[in-house]
Amino acid sequence: MGRQNYKVGDMIVLKSGLTRTAKADKRCRISSILPNDHGHVQYRVQFDAENFERRITEADIDTGESPSRASPEAAAKSDGVEPWLKFSSIKIGK
Repeated sequence: MGRQNYKVGDMIVLKSGLTRTAKADKRCRISSILPNDHGHVQYRVQFDAENFERRITEADIDTGESPSRASPEAAAKSDGVEPWLKFSSIKIGK
């Protein structure tokens, strides 16, 4: 199985032990994607109840609980949303 690819704005679930208490909500939102660190994808995430961001790696994400990401092509087809720029509609005058 390939690696999950998450994007900014996705809700994810962190593995147990990364939050201070066991009862704490482990769901957070990805606020940015950071450069790779020795082959590990890094994310900056924020919990709804906190006013600061945390840095996590892809290994910290509970892939069984987090929603899986489809390929960008499949996601675009399933949404039914057209791109805002249509190259076929551009007219160039001479």
